[in-house]
Amino acid sequence: MAIAAVLIAYLVGSVSFAVVVSRTLGLADPRTFGSHNPGATNVLRGGNKMAAVLTVLGDGGKGWLAVFLTQKYFAGIAQPEYAMSAAALAVVLGHMYPLYHRFRGGKGVATALGVLLALNTLLAAAVAAIWIAVALVFRISALAALTAAFLAPLLCYAFYGLHPYTAAVGAIAVLLIWRHKANIRNLIAGTERRSTPKPREPQR
Repeated sequence: MAIAAVLIAYLVGSVSFAVVVSRTLGLADPRTFGSHNPGATNVLRGGNKMAAVLTVLGDGGKGWLAVFLTQKYFAGIAQPEYAMSAAALAVVLGHMYPLYHRFRGGKGVATALGVLLALNTLLAAAVAAIWIAVALVFRISALAALTAAFLAPLLCYAFYGLHPYTAAVGAIAVLLIWRHKANIRNLIAGTERRSTPKPREPQR
């Protein structure tokens, strides 16, 4: 039964909403421009804010849905927290390496946040607050994602201690950081793109 939960979670995660939304709205495939990453940030670079919002909602929603379905329909198995943790990891892997899109997926930030929302609302809120704070200060999406990914397992440990959720969140964090390896190189080199342009200094 737990294997079925993991398989379903992976298949749910394999739906790339960046690609689906872009196709539905007649926009360019996000894998063909910008960072070539099928995620909300790259969709936003295409100039359509609504498409980016729908991508975030879709990718986050599938992360939440996979864990919720596991909790709802597999709660009767022994130690359901293990099944939920495995499903959490599987849905993020599905997003990163989607079966339906030739295994060319996104970096998993929105999907991971959806997973956290299903596991613990307060934990998700804390991680989201970290992402927002860093994004507002530095205006660099990748830096915000990396900071949130680094701190998420520590926060999960603060909530649960040594627990399957903590292990799953830790594994997801490692995957997120790995998927951002090109961004890390750019950050070190000072060439990482800002999410929004720097405000112009007022003319005197």
